[in-house]
Amino acid sequence: MPVDIDAVVLSNDRLSKVYNVIKLSAPKIASISQPGQFVMVRQDGQTAPLLRRPFSVFEILRDNRQQVSGFSLLNKRVGTVTDALFLLDTGDRLQCLGPLGQPFSTPPSSAAWMVAGGVGLAPFATLAEDLQQKGVPTTLFYGGRSAEDLFYVEWFERLGIRVLLTTEDGTRGELGLVTLPLKRELNTLPPTTELMIYACGPTVMMHKVATLAQEHNRPIEVSLEPVMGCGLGGCYSCVVRVRDERDKNSSQLLRSCLHGPVFAGDQLVWDDMARAV
Repeated sequence: MPVDIDAVVLSNDRLSKVYNVIKLSAPKIASISQPGQFVMVRQDGQTAPLLRRPFSVFEILRDNRQQVSGFSLLNKRVGTVTDALFLLDTGDRLQCLGPLGQPFSTPPSSAAWMVAGGVGLAPFATLAEDLQQKGVPTTLFYGGRSAEDLFYVEWFERLGIRVLLTTEDGTRGELGLVTLPLKRELNTLPPTTELMIYACGPTVMMHKVATLAQEHNRPIEVSLEPVMGCGLGGCYSCVVRVRDERDKNSSQLLRSCLHGPVFAGDQLVWDDMARAV
């Protein structure tokens, strides 16, 4: 069951003029969170906006005794709520409800690849730690518009993750989209190698990654970022169209907050999602 608490801001690390990481004291939520789950947050004492907003659990925080003490959020300024989160100070409070949603699955495999676009990096810190604890060799394909959109690279590398970077303007890593090195690596990977692919980022990017995975007969899970009003399934604001497993010619609408945000890439009706963007 999700926990509803007032979480104290431990720190606000402003990574740039638009990105920041907020660390929260919230052991009750952090201790039961699984990779890919999210929380609904709102600044304490504020009446606008009325509804909370969803954010992936970024890092699981631990104290000096390695006891779980809280979690962090990766935030990008794109509107009223994210602007407010960017300006938080130590000691401020956030109303947090979570953890919510379905997590990533981590089946036994000989390799795992995570594909992140921009702030789509958010669900992969906890997943990377889980994969490393299970001894799964992991690669992060991480892309952004420019070097100013790429963060925490050294954090993943210290964890033992192989990181391949791309930027659309060539200011860091390989010039181009993140799907370029992904396609190249898929083409050279021996077909007998067991591989699980995960993706989070812009819808167009995730669709391309899912298509590449299907072309190479590789399983893939994607973490969607739909608008959510409640996070509990009551408002139906986050529905996505999903293929019926019993009849591939039919589909149904599912709520991302309950049945997701993690879905199998071949389960989603991507054309329907593209029209909604």
